[in-house]
Amino acid sequence: MGRPFGVYVHVPFCATRCGYCDFNTYTAGELGSAASPSSWLEALRRELDFGASQPGARPAETVFVGGGTPSLLGADGLAAVLDAIRGSFGIAPSAEVTTESNPESTSREFFAGIREAGYTRISLGMQSAARHVLRVLDRVHTPGRPVAAAIEAREAGFEHVNLDLIYGTPGERIEDLRASLDAVLQAGVDHVSAYSLIVEDGTALARRVRRGELPAPDEDVLAAYYELIDRTLTAAGLDWYEVSNWAASPQARCRHNLGYWQGGDWWGAGPGAHSHLDGVRWWNVKHPARYAALLAEGKSPEAGREVLTDADRYLERIMLELRLAEGLPLEALEPGGLAEARAAASEGLLTPEALDQGRAVLTDRGRLLADAVVRRLAD
Repeated sequence: MGRPFGVYVHVPFCATRCGYCDFNTYTAGELGSAASPSSWLEALRRELDFGASQPGARPAETVFVGGGTPSLLGADGLAAVLDAIRGSFGIAPSAEVTTESNPESTSREFFAGIREAGYTRISLGMQSAARHVLRVLDRVHTPGRPVAAAIEAREAGFEHVNLDLIYGTPGERIEDLRASLDAVLQAGVDHVSAYSLIVEDGTALARRVRRGELPAPDEDVLAAYYELIDRTLTAAGLDWYEVSNWAASPQARCRHNLGYWQGGDWWGAGPGAHSHLDGVRWWNVKHPARYAALLAEGKSPEAGREVLTDADRYLERIMLELRLAEGLPLEALEPGGLAEARAAASEGLLTPEALDQGRAVLTDRGRLLADAVVRRLAD
């Protein structure tokens, strides 16, 4: 068992629904009396106990509580989640323990409480510092709250704090993005994630774009914004280690997500959560009420599973490892992929020096075309 092992917990609750979000989340109005944080936590404990009894389970080297909005559980609720993991899988002494939080549902007391509970890392959803951009995204926090929250987290003893950005929102100007980056740097965080806006089918944002109320994101604009983000963060001492992630040091990198990108194992607990153990992937039913009911009946909440084929593993390894700054070992490629890697290097998409050292590493231009490079190497 040389692969890293983590536990992911999905919190499906949100105070409001953001127009761009297609995650498995529910507001209180949508759930009514069908499910609640208390019924979810009771079911979560049952699933974690079941998971810990399965072959391949072991103490978690990383924990990531995501959502949804985990901070809606409060410090006591998040402490209870961590206690449930300790009592089932166990948590390694040097584990990285992350929770996502929305800035508006945090406070100094919240950060102090979860730090005392054992969380070591915070990821805050900032998205933008421009009020009109937040309005398009249906975010409810004020523009200054993410920076204040990040500072409060650091003052509470969190050495590792991440801010999430979304760029390319309709109406976002380059000066808006610059202001967002200035705010990130003001917060003094050691990690930044930046994602281009994707208009997902079935979301409120997609309906607005389809009706012509908002323009679709422009690919050339997205590329220019990405280059600005990379230049700004690099100049401030945050280096890219994955296409969408920058860190101030190797210690600041998100170990949990690195486990995904490097082919690790994880148990995903909660409604709609996905898991992977030794080449088998499965996922849970999505609705919190159904999830809780199945576990209350002593049944698995699993909705489906698949055994990854050699072809699946080959594609996924290229797709995930190529996104990393360390790149992909050339020995992982089949002959056709190796030939494409050499061709991509001649086109300025892969670094020739790294290729000479036996690795496929994206250039700056290659990062902008990462999906296309993956397809070439995997075919």
